[in-house]
Amino acid sequence: MTSNRPYLIRAIFDWIIDNGMTPHLLVDADHPSASVPRGFVEDGRIVLNVAPQAVHGLQLGNDAIRFSARFGGNPFNVELAPQAVLGLYARENGHGMLFPDEEPAADEHTESEGMGKGPGADGGGAPKKPQRPALRVVK
Repeated sequence: MTSNRPYLIRAIFDWIIDNGMTPHLLVDADHPSASVPRGFVEDGRIVLNVAPQAVHGLQLGNDAIRFSARFGGNPFNVELAPQAVLGLYARENGHGMLFPDEEPAADEHTESEGMGKGPGADGGGAPKKPQRPALRVVK
């Protein structure tokens, strides 16, 4: 299954803009896909103001987030995968969402390869039963 992160980024971005606030992306600057201005990175992270008046050509795609902006007066083209986004929040009140770590896409592919095969089809015996959720009543 595809990641829901790009969809959540777009939805929260729209929600922040619709409420007249300033969206900020918290980005893992050390992510392999992150092309960000290194001079503004602190502790491996960078906060990017992605308000429409602060950036030019913002594209919030499923595979990449792209825009150009000025950092310290110098233009810079930013590009990163949605997986590099750690969170998206409104500067004014901090409301938004932090994203959990995702499993690599390769793991999802290998899990789905074994699905749909009958018992013994792959030499592994009977298929595993899915675990039931563990719910309890809280009073």
